[in-house]
Amino acid sequence: MGLVGLQENGNGEMGLVKSKYKRMDSELSDFDDDVDEATQNHHVQLERSKTTRKYVFACAVFASLNSVLLGYDVGVMSGAILFIHEDLKITEVQQEILVGSLSVVSIFGSLLGGRASDSLGRKWTMGLAAIIFQAGAAIMTFANSFEVLMLGRLLAGIGIGFGVMIAPVYIAEISPSIARGSFTSFPEIFINLGILLGYVSNYAFSGLPAHTNWRIMLAVGILPSIFIAGALFIIPESPRWLVMQNRTDEAKSVLMNTNETDAEVEERLAEIQKAAGTTNGDKYEEKAVWRELLSPSPALRRMLFAGFGIQCFQQITGIDATVYYSPEILKSAGIEGNSKVLAATVAVGVSKTVFILVAILLIDRVGRKPLLYVSTIGMTICLFTLGLSLSLLGEGSGSLGIALSLASVCGNVAFFSVGIGPVCWVLTSEIFPLRLRAQAAALGAVGNRICSGIIAMSFLSVSRAITVGGTFFIFSAISALSVVFVFTLVPETKGKSLEQIELLFHKEHDRQRGEVELGDVEHLVASK
Repeated sequence: MGLVGLQENGNGEMGLVKSKYKRMDSELSDFDDDVDEATQNHHVQLERSKTTRKYVFACAVFASLNSVLLGYDVGVMSGAILFIHEDLKITEVQQEILVGSLSVVSIFGSLLGGRASDSLGRKWTMGLAAIIFQAGAAIMTFANSFEVLMLGRLLAGIGIGFGVMIAPVYIAEISPSIARGSFTSFPEIFINLGILLGYVSNYAFSGLPAHTNWRIMLAVGILPSIFIAGALFIIPESPRWLVMQNRTDEAKSVLMNTNETDAEVEERLAEIQKAAGTTNGDKYEEKAVWRELLSPSPALRRMLFAGFGIQCFQQITGIDATVYYSPEILKSAGIEGNSKVLAATVAVGVSKTVFILVAILLIDRVGRKPLLYVSTIGMTICLFTLGLSLSLLGEGSGSLGIALSLASVCGNVAFFSVGIGPVCWVLTSEIFPLRLRAQAAALGAVGNRICSGIIAMSFLSVSRAITVGGTFFIFSAISALSVVFVFTLVPETKGKSLEQIELLFHKEHDRQRGEVELGDVEHLVASK
């Protein structure tokens, strides 16, 4: 009996132990399933993150192709003008008009581009820009007089004006916040690539007869337009523009491809709807866009000062003079012969292109303002050194003067590419409210093109009056002022969504108003 009871008791305990182990096995199995599920979700998230980056990267590349047109025109015209002068017998004043007119005419393209992008969409505005430029380039290629050449130049300028303002806006609107700075810098990369290709084209075709070589140089600029036409059927429309057109489902579909998580998609969509005034079917019933820009609120005024100002400083520091007239500058330094001069300009183009890659790597890591400080201070030093070398050494100074001048020119374009070159376009594409963004960015591009045109159309005349070295001393002083401007008026926008950046300016205005009101209270208390 006792043995039977003991046996039963033993069997019971064994049953309990077995049951306990079964529960432990079940718990371990559930834990393993959870780990497997978490690992699988992590892999899915990583895969989606990679896919998103690749997708946005491809969109940014295709959208930036218009910028190649601008860069190529700037680079190729610096060498082609030497042969156009020889072939068509144009005067020095006509040279300045031919070179600078593109920037001036592009003003109208930028203004029209802002309106076109709000009505046609960001994507198709880029296509229109390529068509107009292609027509202008074709006319220039077959021109047999200065007047016909100018007609083609005017059309090319309008096309470039369209393209130069819309690409950064489009890229900023499709990019995730964490990488927006890098992607929005792509147009500047492609401008630099275009400049380098223009310099290489100059050197490659310089050995042909003067009647033929400059025509081939200009005709090569038509090729990127073909790739742009194909890109229009690949890239999506801007989700922010789609929301403004009440095409919310399409906007959400684009955001699903450009953001890494569903939660981020919903958050971005809500922010965009709020910024566009479409949440709950509400619409902004405010002043017309241009009336609002011309009679801005205090917060918008700060945005305009920052955006318009940085665009102007990018050009009045003389970058287009350095690029357009680098052959003239290098001749002043003592380099002789068109082939040697054009070969030296390739080194300038390489410096400008290589250092833009530094900006791309750092802009979302260290921020916008640190790069602007490095850029503007470095440019100030290089411009002053160039003025000094051309004034004290100049032509006939031998290898020392040539080396110092070439190093200063390369240093200037390198520092430009590291900071103010790309950051300028990044800032103006991200600081303005959604309802004003295209038109305000167009206004900034207008300021940029006006300053570019003034510099390009006056450089030769001013250089004759006060010497090339004296002109670069003036550029150096203006560059020093740009350091102060960046410190005073440019905010840091790294890592913030476009809608958060808008709030940044409103908060700054509220802070300043609060300080004024506090000062008034203190003054009132002190007077009692």
